[in-house]
Amino acid sequence: MLLYWSMSTSAERILIVENDPRVSDLIARQALGPMGYRVKVAENASQAIQEAARFSPDVVLVNMNLPGLSGKDLLVALSSQGVAVPTIVLAEDGQEADVIQAFRLGATDYLKWPLREAEVVSAVERSLQQVRARRERERLTEKLAQTNRELQRRVRDLTTIFSIGKSVTSVTDQRTLFDRMVEGAVFVTEADRGWLHLRMGNSKNFALMAYRNLPNYKGIEIGQPWDDGISSLVALSGETLSIHGSALENFKAARLGKSALVVPVKAQEEVVGILVVMREKALPFDDGNQAMLEALSDYASISLMNARLFQVVEQRARSSQPVVDVSGQNGNMLAGNGEECQRSILEIEKHLAVIMATDANLIAQQRRAIQNIRTNLEHIKKALRDSTRAREVGS
Repeated sequence: MLLYWSMSTSAERILIVENDPRVSDLIARQALGPMGYRVKVAENASQAIQEAARFSPDVVLVNMNLPGLSGKDLLVALSSQGVAVPTIVLAEDGQEADVIQAFRLGATDYLKWPLREAEVVSAVERSLQQVRARRERERLTEKLAQTNRELQRRVRDLTTIFSIGKSVTSVTDQRTLFDRMVEGAVFVTEADRGWLHLRMGNSKNFALMAYRNLPNYKGIEIGQPWDDGISSLVALSGETLSIHGSALENFKAARLGKSALVVPVKAQEEVVGILVVMREKALPFDDGNQAMLEALSDYASISLMNARLFQVVEQRARSSQPVVDVSGQNGNMLAGNGEECQRSILEIEKHLAVIMATDANLIAQQRRAIQNIRTNLEHIKKALRDSTRAREVGS
């Protein structure tokens, strides 16, 4: 017969294996029940083996002198079934050898007859301290393992983001870059599929530019408009949208999954694209997923801006080519004229030197005028040298 004392559904569980109702009543109802433990009593080893599997006790108290299978037999049976809980054996005087053998079989403590309530409670508390310490170690070990798994996932995600960031500056084919972005978006958000929409010119329509794991539905084609039902909302609001479960059922995208994360791609505050990832299960995306997807959205924006700037520079280069050609012609003319100017300046300087040396009748005003001419000639010579040096550097 089994007796039950259930003081709390969350309290620690004690299994007592005792065939004497008076002893089990003393231990269960008088000693342990008031302490708030959940207590069950088994009258023999066979019942105890069954209850150990169902009840999952934190501590077991076993009488060494059970009828049928002994307390030592029960210790062997519990060990063989993998029930590794602290076990307290109850022994009489003269059973010291049995107690030592019980310790060898896995017992952790013992109590001697006659039992006292305080000793029972103290022994149970000592055993429970071991249980609590083991559970705390297990909890910390699992927490550490979870932290390591999270850290590894973050490193993996950041490595992916970094790789895509390098692609923005190294990959010139935007189609290839967009494919990498969508693949990376699915990877870092742990989604099942994803796609990228870009605005078509100055219109309000968006075309599908890249996708990953989309089914072969009619109308899903690269470079063509495709309405998934949720991208248009994000295009209007300009804000990230996370939606899952029944809230998604009213949109066309519901046939592709049960959880969606939609991020706008902006260029100068204008929404120029939409990046979408979806999960087949109604598992919402968390803040970390959103941060990763928004980082990829920024890379897409940078890529689009770089493409625009490249087009502008290319157009300006083409439009300025005739000017460059004319400048080259003028430069060649300037080079020829510069040589002629140098020769003329040398002739003038020679004549001025002769005048200054031979004509003693020059008045002071005339001498100052000649000196001014010389100074101006030096300025002209310097300008010609600078022009020649600039042409050489430019060539």
